[in-house]
Amino acid sequence: MTTSATGSSDTGPLTFPEGFLWGAATAAYQIEGAAADDGRGPSIWDTFSRTPGKVRAGHTGDVACDHYHRRSDDVRLMRDLGLAAYRFSVSWPRIQPDGSGPVNPRGLDFYDRLVDELHEAGVTPIVTLYHWDLPQSLEDRGGWIARDTAERFADYAAIMHARLGDRVETWTTLNEPWCSAFLGYGSGIHAPGRAEPELAFTAVHHLLLGHGLAVGALRAGGAAKVGITLNLAPVIGDDPVAVSLVDGLQNRIFLDPVLRGEYPADVVERARRFTDWSFVEDGDLETISRPIDLLGVNYYTPQTVAARPGEPASPVFPGSEGIAFGGADAPKTAMGWAIQPFGLTDLLVRLSRDYPGTPLVITENGAAFDDEVKDGAVHDPDRVSYLDAHLRAAHAAIEQGADLRGYMVWSLMDNFEWAEGYGKRFGVVHVDYTTQRRTPKDSALWYRDVIRRNGL
Repeated sequence: MTTSATGSSDTGPLTFPEGFLWGAATAAYQIEGAAADDGRGPSIWDTFSRTPGKVRAGHTGDVACDHYHRRSDDVRLMRDLGLAAYRFSVSWPRIQPDGSGPVNPRGLDFYDRLVDELHEAGVTPIVTLYHWDLPQSLEDRGGWIARDTAERFADYAAIMHARLGDRVETWTTLNEPWCSAFLGYGSGIHAPGRAEPELAFTAVHHLLLGHGLAVGALRAGGAAKVGITLNLAPVIGDDPVAVSLVDGLQNRIFLDPVLRGEYPADVVERARRFTDWSFVEDGDLETISRPIDLLGVNYYTPQTVAARPGEPASPVFPGSEGIAFGGADAPKTAMGWAIQPFGLTDLLVRLSRDYPGTPLVITENGAAFDDEVKDGAVHDPDRVSYLDAHLRAAHAAIEQGADLRGYMVWSLMDNFEWAEGYGKRFGVVHVDYTTQRRTPKDSALWYRDVIRRNGL
């Protein structure tokens, strides 16, 4: 068997373990649209996207893929592609427009029908409670800087489980809290757009506290499987100090509290220039580290770093002075992200080694390329190559002992790509945003065959 320049096996058939779960993922604000329909309240992303200069071309999620009105057609599409699972997020402001208090019954009804239709189509629902669309009213009261938001999140988790728990087995609390904290509060690149590095660490803690409280609420309701989804990346570089620092800020600041009940000491010390950590109260880490049943892994590319004296800190990594980022010699996606599948192998093996006993699911993996519809088809060989290489990398990790249980491609369909608006296409299904026509790309048909044969 040969190995490609990107580090993945590039020849030969592969079969995944029996019962391996194949699916696709989306997020509420990115696909639903219907921003003001049926009692939905505004989220921080509604506010952020309407702020001039924050999102490319002034795009918003007001319509997105109109999934709210096209739900049944989209479920039929999932069935036709043979998906065994669908990971979607719930829009918190659709359930509680004010972020607390009265529940909007029409919002619950939408997800109730979605779950029923998924089951009818033979697709297992996997629910993510928070994929960044915090109710704006909660942000007005402090957002994730306020401890109370964690309490309100647990209330919301209980509401959702009470409605869907009889038909949803697997729940994830947060999606990519790194982005919520460091992009939303530390650098201002994402909603709510606050560029105050000292706040990022407070947000990290309250997000994780919300996770722990939500785990408790879901367990109290009888949830079968509960987890969290983190965007993780191996850190590559020749300088061990730089590698360790960035690994701490990217990975261990979330992994260690959730899976070991402690913040990494080197990160705590490095962050003391920004915070005294007084927001951590007695009992918090016990709450945060309540046992989970799975760890969702979102992987796109490694972090490549080098020591460079005098280099200013990256705005998304407070305290990273003297470290240069980027520079990987590898092909790039349309996002400019280096395509390095070997990083997925390394990451999965590291997680199973350093944090044993927690099953892993790849909850996002995919790539943006510049796709076009030609003669009614979308030929996307670069995406097929990307997915093939990453699935081979995932299989290599399993062979090396990683406890990997499933794979969710990002994304089911093209959608609102946050600050990039509609300019970047991650979907295996093309969406014409003018007509809302869905066109399965070659990658979708390829993935359908992967699912059918449980391998490559």
